Amino acid sequence: MDINPGRWTVQLEGDFVVFLIGAKVHDPSVGQHVTDLLVAMVAMLGELEQDPSQGLLGYQVWGTDDGVIVQYWRSFEALEAYAKNPDAQHAPVWRAWNRLAAGEVAGAAIWHETFKVPAGAYEAIYQNMPVTGLQKAGTPVTVTEARATARQRLTA
Repeated sequence: MDINPGRWTVQLEGDFVVFLIGAKVHDPSVGQHVTDLLVAMVAMLGELEQDPSQGLLGYQVWGTDDGVIVQYWRSFEALEAYAKNPDAQHAPVWRAWNRLAAGEVAGAAIWHETFKVPAGAYEAIYQNMPVTGLQKAGTPVTVTEARATARQRLTA
Protein backbone atom coordinates (compact mmCIF):
# COMPACT_ATOMS: atom_id res chain seq x y z
CA MET A 1 0.00 0.00 0.00
CA ASP A 2 1.29 3.40 -0.92
CA ILE A 3 1.46 5.78 2.04
CA ASN A 4 0.31 9.36 1.48
CA PRO A 5 2.80 11.34 3.57
CA GLY A 6 1.51 14.30 5.52
CA ARG A 7 -2.02 15.27 6.45
CA TRP A 8 -4.94 14.46 4.19
CA THR A 9 -8.70 14.76 4.20
CA VAL A 10 -11.39 13.80 1.72
CA GLN A 11 -13.92 15.53 -0.51
CA LEU A 12 -17.18 13.82 -1.41
CA GLU A 13 -19.87 15.63 -3.34
CA GLY A 14 -23.48 15.36 -2.25
CA ASP A 15 -25.29 13.30 0.36
CA PHE A 16 -24.17 9.75 1.05
CA VAL A 17 -24.89 6.81 3.34
CA VAL A 18 -22.52 5.00 5.70
CA PHE A 19 -23.45 1.34 6.21
CA LEU A 20 -21.64 -0.69 8.88
CA ILE A 21 -22.05 -4.46 8.92
CA GLY A 22 -20.33 -7.01 11.05
CA ALA A 23 -20.45 -10.45 12.59
CA LYS A 24 -19.64 -11.79 16.03
CA VAL A 25 -18.93 -15.35 17.10
CA HIS A 26 -20.31 -16.33 20.53
CA ASP A 27 -19.64 -20.05 20.14
CA PRO A 28 -16.39 -21.07 18.37
CA SER A 29 -18.01 -24.30 17.14
CA VAL A 30 -20.02 -22.23 14.61
CA GLY A 31 -17.04 -20.15 13.49
CA GLN A 32 -17.01 -21.74 10.03
CA HIS A 33 -20.56 -20.46 9.37
CA VAL A 34 -19.44 -16.94 10.17
CA THR A 35 -16.33 -17.31 8.01
CA ASP A 36 -18.54 -18.47 5.13
CA LEU A 37 -20.78 -15.44 5.69
CA LEU A 38 -17.83 -13.04 5.64
CA VAL A 39 -16.54 -14.64 2.43
CA ALA A 40 -20.00 -14.14 0.92
CA MET A 41 -19.99 -10.49 2.03
CA VAL A 42 -16.68 -9.89 0.28
CA ALA A 43 -18.07 -11.57 -2.87
CA MET A 44 -21.06 -9.20 -2.73
CA LEU A 45 -18.68 -6.25 -2.61
CA GLY A 46 -16.91 -7.63 -5.69
CA GLU A 47 -20.26 -7.84 -7.47
CA LEU A 48 -20.96 -4.22 -6.54
CA GLU A 49 -17.52 -3.05 -7.69
CA GLN A 50 -18.25 -4.53 -11.13
CA ASP A 51 -21.29 -2.24 -11.50
CA PRO A 52 -20.77 1.22 -9.92
CA SER A 53 -24.25 2.27 -11.10
CA GLN A 54 -25.67 0.26 -8.17
CA GLY A 55 -24.46 3.01 -5.82
CA LEU A 56 -21.59 1.58 -3.76
CA LEU A 57 -18.99 4.36 -3.57
CA GLY A 58 -16.32 2.47 -1.62
CA TYR A 59 -15.67 0.29 1.40
CA GLN A 60 -13.11 -0.80 3.98
CA VAL A 61 -12.89 -4.21 5.69
CA TRP A 62 -11.67 -4.19 9.31
CA GLY A 63 -10.87 -7.33 11.33
CA THR A 64 -11.88 -10.94 10.79
CA ASP A 65 -14.34 -13.05 12.82
CA ASP A 66 -15.48 -10.08 14.89
CA GLY A 67 -14.80 -7.61 12.11
CA VAL A 68 -16.78 -4.91 10.43
CA ILE A 69 -17.17 -3.76 6.84
CA VAL A 70 -17.68 -0.03 6.45
CA GLN A 71 -19.50 0.76 3.21
CA TYR A 72 -20.20 4.14 1.61
CA TRP A 73 -23.28 4.39 -0.63
CA ARG A 74 -24.64 7.17 -2.82
CA SER A 75 -28.08 6.87 -1.15
CA PHE A 76 -30.20 4.75 1.15
CA GLU A 77 -32.39 3.94 -1.85
CA ALA A 78 -29.41 2.43 -3.69
CA LEU A 79 -28.44 0.36 -0.65
CA GLU A 80 -32.00 -0.87 -0.18
CA ALA A 81 -32.41 -1.67 -3.88
CA TYR A 82 -29.31 -3.86 -3.79
CA ALA A 83 -30.38 -5.59 -0.57
CA LYS A 84 -33.78 -6.46 -2.04
CA ASN A 85 -32.65 -7.34 -5.57
CA PRO A 86 -33.54 -11.04 -6.06
CA ASP A 87 -30.92 -11.34 -8.83
CA ALA A 88 -28.04 -10.05 -6.68
CA GLN A 89 -25.78 -12.17 -4.48
CA HIS A 90 -27.17 -10.59 -1.30
CA ALA A 91 -30.70 -12.04 -1.36
CA PRO A 92 -29.86 -15.77 -1.19
CA VAL A 93 -27.15 -15.21 1.43
CA TRP A 94 -29.55 -13.14 3.53
CA ARG A 95 -32.23 -15.86 3.35
CA ALA A 96 -29.72 -18.60 4.23
CA TRP A 97 -28.35 -16.61 7.17
CA ASN A 98 -31.85 -15.98 8.55
CA ARG A 99 -32.62 -19.71 8.39
CA LEU A 100 -29.34 -20.65 10.07
CA ALA A 101 -29.43 -17.93 12.73
CA ALA A 102 -32.81 -19.14 13.94
CA GLY A 103 -31.37 -22.54 14.74
CA GLU A 104 -27.93 -24.04 14.60
CA VAL A 105 -26.00 -20.77 14.25
CA ALA A 106 -27.46 -19.04 17.29
CA GLY A 107 -23.84 -18.94 18.50
CA ALA A 108 -23.06 -16.28 15.92
CA ALA A 109 -24.51 -12.87 15.28
CA ILE A 110 -24.70 -10.34 12.50
CA TRP A 111 -25.44 -6.65 12.88
CA HIS A 112 -25.65 -3.51 10.79
CA GLU A 113 -26.13 0.22 11.22
CA THR A 114 -27.05 2.77 8.56
CA PHE A 115 -26.36 6.51 8.68
CA LYS A 116 -27.53 9.15 6.20
CA VAL A 117 -24.90 11.89 5.85
CA PRO A 118 -25.99 15.24 4.38
CA ALA A 119 -23.59 16.92 1.97
CA GLY A 120 -20.68 18.48 3.85
CA ALA A 121 -21.75 17.07 7.26
CA TYR A 122 -18.66 14.94 7.76
CA GLU A 123 -15.04 15.43 8.76
CA ALA A 124 -12.04 13.20 8.23
CA ILE A 125 -8.30 13.36 8.76
CA TYR A 126 -5.60 10.92 7.71
CA GLN A 127 -1.92 11.34 8.51
CA ASN A 128 0.76 9.24 6.83
CA MET A 129 -1.89 6.68 5.79
CA PRO A 130 -2.71 4.86 2.58
CA VAL A 131 -6.07 5.74 1.03
CA THR A 132 -8.42 4.64 3.80
CA GLY A 133 -12.09 4.71 4.79
CA LEU A 134 -14.10 7.55 3.29
CA GLN A 135 -11.20 8.41 0.98
CA LYS A 136 -12.07 5.21 -0.92
CA ALA A 137 -15.48 6.71 -1.69
CA GLY A 138 -14.41 10.28 -2.37
CA THR A 139 -11.31 12.16 -3.45
CA PRO A 140 -8.28 12.33 -1.14
CA VAL A 141 -7.01 15.92 -0.81
CA THR A 142 -4.19 17.45 1.23
CA VAL A 143 -5.10 19.49 4.28
CA THR A 144 -4.47 23.17 3.60
CA GLU A 145 -4.04 25.96 6.16
CA ALA A 146 -7.63 27.05 5.56
CA ARG A 147 -8.83 23.55 6.49
CA ALA A 148 -6.35 22.73 9.24
CA THR A 149 -8.89 21.99 12.00
CA ALA A 150 -11.85 19.65 12.26
CA ARG A 151 -14.20 22.66 12.61
CA GLN A 152 -12.84 24.22 9.41
CA ARG A 153 -13.24 20.96 7.51
CA LEU A 154 -16.84 20.61 8.70
CA THR A 155 -17.76 24.13 7.63
CA ALA A 156 -15.82 24.21 4.36
